[in-house]
Amino acid sequence: MIIDTHLHIVDQTKLSYPWLADAGPLNRNSFYDDYAKEAKRLGIAASLHMEVDVAESDIDAENEYVKGIAARQGSLVIGAIAACRPEHDSFAAYLDRIRANGLIKGLRRILHQSPDDLSTTTTFRDNIKRLSGTGLTFDLCALPHQLPIVTELIDLAPDVQFILDHCGVPDIKGGGYETWSKNLAELAKRPNVVGKLSGIIAYTDTETWTLADIRPYAEHTISCFGFDRMVWGSDWPVCTLGGALSTWVGATHALLEGCSKEEKRKLLSDNAKRIWKLDV
Repeated sequence: MIIDTHLHIVDQTKLSYPWLADAGPLNRNSFYDDYAKEAKRLGIAASLHMEVDVAESDIDAENEYVKGIAARQGSLVIGAIAACRPEHDSFAAYLDRIRANGLIKGLRRILHQSPDDLSTTTTFRDNIKRLSGTGLTFDLCALPHQLPIVTELIDLAPDVQFILDHCGVPDIKGGGYETWSKNLAELAKRPNVVGKLSGIIAYTDTETWTLADIRPYAEHTISCFGFDRMVWGSDWPVCTLGGALSTWVGATHALLEGCSKEEKRKLLSDNAKRIWKLDV
């Protein structure tokens, strides 16, 4: 069984995505039905929808849209990670709305395309602390040079469960392994963080990448976090920049060759079940 903790659904007929204007081949609709057809053939049994950085005015609408997808008969979507704006004073009221929505399992605020100091403000940090005791996780999507900044955030909220997306967004195509690996290792010392094996083929030369290009990054991430603190995500449709969903699933199985069945189960499904209390 595979639980996909990082599915993006894009429906420009219903929601606005300002960033897509500069996203090249990703500037298109990526509907749930297209994903589900392939995912079911690959052994993906359940998925968590990951917010897609919609226009701020559409955040609540995205949550309702995903709730509708999850309500479909036989839907793979069994939970969602919702967008949020912890830098705003309105966060507390939004959190109350989120907690009333049984589908939402966690929150995310994009950091890798935001100013480095966004998460350093008192308002942002105090609002992240509000997640303590709620059972909601917080996904971190940050560039390698931003990892020390988010490590500070993690230290200020030791009771909050954080998820590090995309192995810490390494620049595989451009290099910089040493800075990334050092900062990732330091962050992973925090027991309230889980690493996510996802997204990394999008940071390669997407036309020519091979398993050898991504293996050092995947293996270092797993080594730092250990199999008890790793989950898996497709990052669909972003993963299609470097192939199809099946390409990334196949690469994942190749990366995990030699691991025990128990280790594979933990990374591919069991840890996600535990962290988000999923009934699959």
